[in-house]
Amino acid sequence: MARRIDPREPGNRGPSRGRSYLYVLPCAYEDILKLGFSRDPLERMQSLHPRWFEFFDLDRAFLVEAETVRDARDLELGLAGVVADHNAPAPLVVRREAAGHTEWYRGAYDALATTAQALAAGGYVMHSPLRPWLRQRLMERSDRLFSWTLAVLSADALDGVVVDSAARAVADALDAFASMDIDLDPLLAPPVLEWHRSMRRP
Repeated sequence: MARRIDPREPGNRGPSRGRSYLYVLPCAYEDILKLGFSRDPLERMQSLHPRWFEFFDLDRAFLVEAETVRDARDLELGLAGVVADHNAPAPLVVRREAAGHTEWYRGAYDALATTAQALAAGGYVMHSPLRPWLRQRLMERSDRLFSWTLAVLSADALDGVVVDSAARAVADALDAFASMDIDLDPLLAPPVLEWHRSMRRP
């Protein structure tokens, strides 16, 4: 069972207090996964790979909720001990600036899933598969899309003259929403919607 928050503990004050998550993120096309903990797993996934919704297997990925960052860190350390012999180099395509080059494991999914299921049986909340949880998080942020896309995309980008790094970032973000079957029509200005459709054409 997740232990109660004790505000007297240093780890439960400030940013360490509040819900945190242990995450297990298998890659989609090879037997390797990322183990870690985060207050915002969606943001963490976005930081690791711009096409996180394709790079990770979201139907096998899962989260375990913890009440504090300390608890989530302890869970990660426990699971890392279980699969220590499976430690592997990070995939080359992972963003180095995201500091995501540790805690990768090959051939460890079954052991981690079994351990996480035991945690769930003991009272922890487990989100598995992860896709519904991610869809809900994206929906919660969808009201920002209209103004953000208009602010980021230049007139030249909307006209299809340039595809710069900002335009690629917007395309990746909108593709993430589309991958979760979220209707973009009511969320975007018409020029942005048309631009996104043109970017997705083969």
